[in-house]
Amino acid sequence: MTDAHVEPQWASRLRDIADFPKPGILFKDIMPLLADGDDFRAAIQAMSARWRDLRLDAVVGIESRGFILGAAMALELGVGFVPVRKPGKLPGKVLREEYTLEYRSDCIEVHADALPAGARVAIIDDVLATGGTLVAALSLVRRLGVDVVGAGVLVELDGLGGRGRWEAGLPLHTELVY
Repeated sequence: MTDAHVEPQWASRLRDIADFPKPGILFKDIMPLLADGDDFRAAIQAMSARWRDLRLDAVVGIESRGFILGAAMALELGVGFVPVRKPGKLPGKVLREEYTLEYRSDCIEVHADALPAGARVAIIDDVLATGGTLVAALSLVRRLGVDVVGAGVLVELDGLGGRGRWEAGLPLHTELVY
């Protein structure tokens, strides 16, 4: 199910926040991990290692924590970074994708000219829960004509079924599973 085998030392930096953003949701907070330089670096290096030999042109990061992880990975890999944002945050022509989360509906956007057709990209986010955001990002960036070689997340919440919504045969890398 997952490709995470041994819990890394930096995993202890993650914390649970109960009832956020609404009652009944257990939020996985990565901010303590980001605040520790050594552990943050180790997490980024672990996430980046999976993509190092795949000749990526860019990393696509999903707002907002996917920006942090994705931008750091792009630097580590020596490739470009493309943000997928919430509506109304990008100037110019955008493509838009609507989707449903476990507790609300939303939409995301990307610049219509963010990448040339055929560019090879990996989509990165912090947490895979029900999979709505990640699947929406996949659909959105494919409309740019790019080659999505897979996706990566720091944390997968196994009981919420997100992996089952991901496209069969397309790699989905996870560092930690809860």
